[in-house]
Amino acid sequence: MKSKGKPTTSLAEGNATIRDVATASGLSTATVSRVLSGADSVSPETARRVLAQVDALGYRMNRVARSLKTRSTHTVGVIAPELASEFFMLLAESMENALSAHGYSLIVCSSRESGEAEGERLRLLGERLVDGVVVIPSTGSGVALSRARSTARSSTPLVLVDRFVEGLKADSVLVDNEGGAYDATMALVAEGHRRIGFVGGDLSVSIARERYEGWRRAMCESGLAEESRFVSFAGLHVNSGYEAMRAMRSYADAPDAYFIVNAYTHLGATNYLVSEEPPARSAAVAFAAFDETPYAPLLRFCRYSVSQPVAEIGARAASILLKRMEGGLGARPIHERLKTTLHRHDMHFAKL
Repeated sequence: MKSKGKPTTSLAEGNATIRDVATASGLSTATVSRVLSGADSVSPETARRVLAQVDALGYRMNRVARSLKTRSTHTVGVIAPELASEFFMLLAESMENALSAHGYSLIVCSSRESGEAEGERLRLLGERLVDGVVVIPSTGSGVALSRARSTARSSTPLVLVDRFVEGLKADSVLVDNEGGAYDATMALVAEGHRRIGFVGGDLSVSIARERYEGWRRAMCESGLAEESRFVSFAGLHVNSGYEAMRAMRSYADAPDAYFIVNAYTHLGATNYLVSEEPPARSAAVAFAAFDETPYAPLLRFCRYSVSQPVAEIGARAASILLKRMEGGLGARPIHERLKTTLHRHDMHFAKL
C-alpha cells in the first residue's frame, strides 16, 4: 500500500496534476493554483510547501488548457517583412528583453513584404490567442492588414513599428524620417553639392514617402532643382539600389551626390559603383544614407548616415503593448516619434 502523497512512477515522470500537488502538500487545489499564478495572497511558507511538491512530483503546468480558460497565453506576436536584417534583430532583442521581464514570450513570423501574407500571419496569431501583436508593416500593408485585424480578435492590442499604415487604428512607434532625411541632405548641401539625386523606395511605404519629403524640403529650401532623371522609386532592396544607380549613372552629367533611403539600397548602389564604374569617375561620389550600421563607415562612398534608436524603439513598443494588454491606456491610439542622429564618415576608401 502506497503512502499518501508519495509520487507514483507516472507522477515522477511528469504526469502529475494540480490535484496531486494539492494532495501531497495537504492544501486545497485553489491554494495551489494561487501559488502557481503568483498571487500575493499566499504566505511564503505555503508557497514553499507547494513548490517543493511541484519539484518532487515533476508537475508541469498545462499552458494550453490554462490559456483556453483564461484567454491569455502570455505570448506576443511579431510580424516583420523579413527577419534577417540587423534592424529587426536588434528590435526583437530589445522587445524580448522588456517583455520577458513580465513573463511574455515572442512568436516571430515574416510577411516577406507581402500584404496578403501579413494578413494571414495576423489571423494565425489571433488563432494562437496571442495577447498582443507588434507589426513592421510590409510594402502591401493597408487593406489586407485592416481586414485581417477585423476578423482576427480585433480587440488584441496592435503596435506598429518603423512604418505607419494610414487609416488603421493602432498605436505606433516611429522615427522622424523626414527630419533625418532633411538633415542628411542639408549636410551634403553644406559641403557644396548643388545637384543631389534621390535613391528611394516604393512611395506606398511610409518610410520611403517621409524620407522623400525630407529630401525635397532640403532641396527646396536650398534653392536646388529636383531633376526627375535622378529621382528613383525602385524599391527598398539591394537590387533596387543597384538598378537605380545603374540608370542614373548612365547619364554623362549624373550628379556626384545622392541621398539613399535605407541600408539595403545603399549596399546595392555601392555595389554598382564598385563593380561597374571606373574608379576615376566614381571617386568624387558622396552618399548620405538612412540607417547607420557597423559597416557604414566601410562603404566606400558613405559620407553621412542616419541612425535610428532601434533599442529604444523596441523598448517603447513593448512598454505601450504591456500597458494596452493590462488595460492601462485610453481608447485613443498612442503615436510616438523618436529622434534620429546624423553621423559623418571620412571617405578614405574613395582615394583607393
